Amino acid sequence: MSNLLTHIAISDGKVKRASLEVLSRCKQLAEEHGHTAEAVIIDPDASSYVEQVKQYGPDKIYIVEDPIFKNHINTPLLKALTAIMDEANPYLFAFASTESTKDILGALAANQDAAVLSDVSGFDLTDSGIEATRPVMAAKILSDSQAVGDKILVSVRSGSYELVESPSNPEIVKIDYSFDESELKTTLRDILGASGDKIDLSEAETIVAAGRGAKDEEGQKLIHQLAEVLNAAVGASRALTEAGIVNPSLQIGQTGKVVSPQLYIAVGISGAIQHVAGMANSKVIVAINKDPDAPIFDIADYGIVGDLYKVLPPFIEELKKIKA
Repeated sequence: MSNLLTHIAISDGKVKRASLEVLSRCKQLAEEHGHTAEAVIIDPDASSYVEQVKQYGPDKIYIVEDPIFKNHINTPLLKALTAIMDEANPYLFAFASTESTKDILGALAANQDAAVLSDVSGFDLTDSGIEATRPVMAAKILSDSQAVGDKILVSVRSGSYELVESPSNPEIVKIDYSFDESELKTTLRDILGASGDKIDLSEAETIVAAGRGAKDEEGQKLIHQLAEVLNAAVGASRALTEAGIVNPSLQIGQTGKVVSPQLYIAVGISGAIQHVAGMANSKVIVAINKDPDAPIFDIADYGIVGDLYKVLPPFIEELKKIKA
């Protein structure tokens, strides 16, 4: 029997949904192959997240608590992850593919002499390791990859798996940990957050994304009105960020954020492959564009061909009536 371990990422005091998606997948694989599914939470207040994580079926939860984890700093985090791997001895250590994970995954693999596959959209166990699917070339091609070894690390794109609740009563193991800040060669003085939408794009259930077609003041006003009615996050295509119309932190796509909401409404977005690479995992895609030949309609579940300035006002009013 082997151990499938999942790292539970915490951001702004909340458990990252993508981590729970990965835990759900590991729980499924553990049941299918006769393994155990375990989880680790690393945070100054890790214990407070145990009840939420228990809902997704881990057999054991490791917690590492220290004030040093208030912000993401590579050195103490790598030390904690190494301690966890020494304690849990996982066959597979799975992560959500967050920016923080991308920062430390290679170093952890080198430290542990482990095989690693990053940013996959799906993975399964084999007799000698794992096989996984990786989107490459702006998701135009899906690459089948394998990792073989006694220890394997994998990071998984948000939205690759469904959340599956399977409440458990896991053993809670607290790992002794301490870190001397004098060991730090670099110091994090401050974090400057980009001003943008109040709802985190990577965690949003609904996203309204604006493209070149909604570049003027009236178009932006309609986008935000629609987002407010739906309690949605606002995103944008590269065209709007490069034009300085919206903050770069809201860009979705190959060179922006990768999102996987339940509902993605693309307004005035043509659907270039660079943008699609960042939102193709959305569960339901609605496209509004005046060009009937826009590529976005090729991947949309629902499409409206029309001028957004004529389509959005009655759409918003109808949604308000439904909510009322």
